[in-house]
Amino acid sequence: MTLALQPAFTLTVDLAEPREVGRTLAGHRRVIPILGGTVTGPALTGEVLPGGADWNLVRPDGAIHVWARYELRTTEGFVVSVTNEGLGEPGKPIPTRPVFEVPTAGPAWLSVGFFLGELRLGDHPGQVRIAVSQVIPG
Repeated sequence: MTLALQPAFTLTVDLAEPREVGRTLAGHRRVIPILGGTVTGPALTGEVLPGGADWNLVRPDGAIHVWARYELRTTEGFVVSVTNEGLGEPGKPIPTRPVFEVPTAGPAWLSVGFFLGELRLGDHPGQVRIAVSQVIPG
């Protein structure tokens, strides 16, 4: 079996100043609040709702572990919960695996698909972009 990536949408996320937790046994922890943003793409459009955050960790080996929890609102009005986790090297795009929790009448394809993201810095300070693609059996 071969697998392919099909672009689904891009999240442009605006972030607040990090809250520094500081050095922990796991590494340097900071919490980065999410202020909002946009969802654009061929398969989904809407907005990133304010109120989530990324519980970001820089491990002792220098790797960056992202673990974010937040919500989207589609243009149809459905609120979708997102958990997005990834691990990468500083200064490089970070691969992530977003998982979606969808209301009963919402876009069910999000809750049964397998997705990969690529997190990069955005066009402005305090902004990131996550290009989300669905994994499609070929």
